[in-house]
Amino acid sequence: MKSGLSLLTVHAHPDDEASKGAATVARYHQEGVRTTLVCCTGGEAGDILNPALDTPEVRKSLHEVRMAELQSSAEIIGYDKVVLLGFRDSGMPGSELNEDPRCFAQAPTKEAVRALVRVLRNSRPQVVVTYPENQQSYPHPDHLRTHEITVLAFDAAGDPGAFPDAGEPWQPLKLYYTLWSRRRVLATHEKFIELGRESPFTDQWLRRPSEDHLVTTAIDCTGFAHVQLDALRAHATQIDPNSPFWFGLPREVAAEVFPYDEYILARDMTKGPNKQGAALTRFGSRELDSSTKTETLPPGLEDDLFAGLRG
Repeated sequence: MKSGLSLLTVHAHPDDEASKGAATVARYHQEGVRTTLVCCTGGEAGDILNPALDTPEVRKSLHEVRMAELQSSAEIIGYDKVVLLGFRDSGMPGSELNEDPRCFAQAPTKEAVRALVRVLRNSRPQVVVTYPENQQSYPHPDHLRTHEITVLAFDAAGDPGAFPDAGEPWQPLKLYYTLWSRRRVLATHEKFIELGRESPFTDQWLRRPSEDHLVTTAIDCTGFAHVQLDALRAHATQIDPNSPFWFGLPREVAAEVFPYDEYILARDMTKGPNKQGAALTRFGSRELDSSTKTETLPPGLEDDLFAGLRG
């Protein structure tokens, strides 16, 4: 790619790549950054949430359907490469699928980390994105496992003594976690109310503890909001096209409510081995909307996942 930069994201299931950071990936892909998606499972345990596709034929071939949906979504977002780690969806705790020894949650940690290390050494990204450790709002076993193996693989990929059969060592330099900030939720909720529409953000959403203080990085995704919506629709079995959560606001309004993807910088090795934290660059705030009471982005946020890696 023309920039020489490489971004790799690690997700648990098909459709997670569409709901978390899709606009960011689309922006960087357009800039010439090489983009790789790692999907840890095949999503075999996913419910069919689109009533129009809940048929015996689809259920019989759900894995194949979900793989086709994933490929379509990845093309819409702009991933240059999709890598499947090959583990089975673990389902929720207590389910029969969760006890299957083939599932991601039951796989030996060393085996899962080796698989991801091999991908990191082959793709050679400077930046890796995955989920945070705190996933109390949706503690799916596969999301928790995705965080676990990504953190371990981030360090092991650059260690010549770790997994010598998994390729030449390569050390990624920055590790980020995705999240939906309280700022984003409130801005969207308030826009529903302003337009006289019922907000899908219930009290359960609004009572969640804020993690906004953990946000280090905000990527301006102006012009790319449609990518997330189109990628979500590509997952036709998993995303109800009438879902008010995803599609309840007019498309042009949704694009302007909160045009940022936010991240937590978990590891930064751009200043030397094992350096933690980041030297943050100032991020210019943008008013969300003259009618909203939601605060603007605070100053001092990093505005580029590749900050410290360019030039």
